[in-house]
Amino acid sequence: MASNGSTPLIEVKNLAKHFGSVIALNGVSMGVGAGEVLCLLGDNGAGKSTLIKTLSGVHKPSSGEFLVDGQPVVFQSPRDALDAGIATVYQDLAMIPLMSITRNFFMGREPTRGFWPFKFFDFSMADRVAREEMLRIGIDVRDPEQAVGTLSGGERQCVAIARAVYFGAKVLILDEPTSALGVRQTSMVLKYVNLVREKGLGVIFITHNVRHAHAVGNRFTVLNRGQTLGTFTKGEVNLEELQNLMAGGKELQALSSELGGTV
Repeated sequence: MASNGSTPLIEVKNLAKHFGSVIALNGVSMGVGAGEVLCLLGDNGAGKSTLIKTLSGVHKPSSGEFLVDGQPVVFQSPRDALDAGIATVYQDLAMIPLMSITRNFFMGREPTRGFWPFKFFDFSMADRVAREEMLRIGIDVRDPEQAVGTLSGGERQCVAIARAVYFGAKVLILDEPTSALGVRQTSMVLKYVNLVREKGLGVIFITHNVRHAHAVGNRFTVLNRGQTLGTFTKGEVNLEELQNLMAGGKELQALSSELGGTV
């Protein structure tokens, strides 16, 4: 449920996903509201990737409820999720490094001029929009025709997020957006996530880095082996408690004691 008591933009209740005899999700409940960052925390194998793909229309849930604006939905494809305003930015960013910033920004949604059969890509409009949208978040792209591969990892993340926002996303799902970034680039992405929240979007921030989550999150949902261990507001839980919930604190503490506190 959204923290302000309003209807969540998206919500799942007791969501399960089975692949034959393999249970990937087994009772996940969570929701995100407008102007909120929900951090989804979990170690490798917790079920984060399966949940992302279920929310974004890649997988159909085996059971449970999936609500958008309070109404039950069944997505047949990722296009259905996009049409419902749910945009996912995966770790690989779905970008082509040798193509320009503009081409990547408008990939699959190219603006055109003229009439069929004489339609052509409206480069001037596309370049202008790409530059303006990047400038809006503090990145001055002097030449939007430069290859996106020449940007830093943080800048590429921001291009992907800006693209989703520009095309009308209401909910933004970010898959480990800071996992391969340095300190400065991580700061850039986290600042932009905060800007997106201030625009009134709901953000689901998937990460295994508790510090990054705590920097921007309003609430935190912890996954473990396909199940929800709980959802907590920022004031209810500290960094150490989140880390213990996510990574099995009791086991780590026991191992630390055995090794003389070196873990």
